[in-house]
Amino acid sequence: MDKAFLASQNGQLLIRCPLARLKTASRRIEQISQLSNKTNMQVAIIEDSRLARTELKNLLKDIPDMEVIGEASNGQEGLELIGEQRPDLIFLDIQMPGMDGFQMLEALEEAPIVIFTTAYDEYAIKSFEFNALDYLLKPVHPDRLAKAVHKAKEKFVELAEKKKDQPLGKQSQVFVKDGEQCWMVKLAEVRLMEVNGNYTRIHFQDNKPLIYRSLNYLETRLDEQLFFRANRQQIINLEYIDKIDPWFNGKFKLSLKHGGEEIEISRRQASKFKERLSF
Repeated sequence: MDKAFLASQNGQLLIRCPLARLKTASRRIEQISQLSNKTNMQVAIIEDSRLARTELKNLLKDIPDMEVIGEASNGQEGLELIGEQRPDLIFLDIQMPGMDGFQMLEALEEAPIVIFTTAYDEYAIKSFEFNALDYLLKPVHPDRLAKAVHKAKEKFVELAEKKKDQPLGKQSQVFVKDGEQCWMVKLAEVRLMEVNGNYTRIHFQDNKPLIYRSLNYLETRLDEQLFFRANRQQIINLEYIDKIDPWFNGKFKLSLKHGGEEIEISRRQASKFKERLSF
């Protein structure tokens, strides 16, 4: 039987995919989830001058590990590009029609690494107020670009290491594959994880796929404010608790919303459970 696996990515998508296409998709998900091992930085260029965009793309071709994944000619297009492609680094012009570079950054909830490119040095101080990594004057000189990219790669590795150590949050998405069926699932929708031999069964909506990960490993990746280890066999999503009943020997018995699963909180975990849910 085809083994299932889990990889992190940051609604829900159900995919039915043949194995040949799935291998390519799963490799892509693993690249996203393991940023610290990723060599290529994905780059977007947001610049109103087509000539300037072309020149910058040509310069970036000579720098290893840089992949230009998209370009935009104004701030609004830039917002759409960042939302769709999620680049690691953007080269951002400041003076653009409609929405300038500063306004575009203000509209982002979370910005990638930013290197400003502009023909005017008067914006230098303001650019660093927006946490820009660097500020390049046009026309961009290759040596100066190389130095800025080197700084961006260092920052990229630093951010990747921090992200790797962070627990998966409520809005994090995970890639789940069981046989030939695949899902992109928000962790907020997972109500229960339970041991099944050498696998873990994931309960979300009406689906219960198996993944090839131990429950102990998953516990280290999950946000303890959202998930709780009920016993040796099960982890529950606290937001799915529907009913709590006292049980034998100081234990608790829970019912979960949607699936109606009954979960026993072990005596060892009962005190932690009461502490977690108390004022």
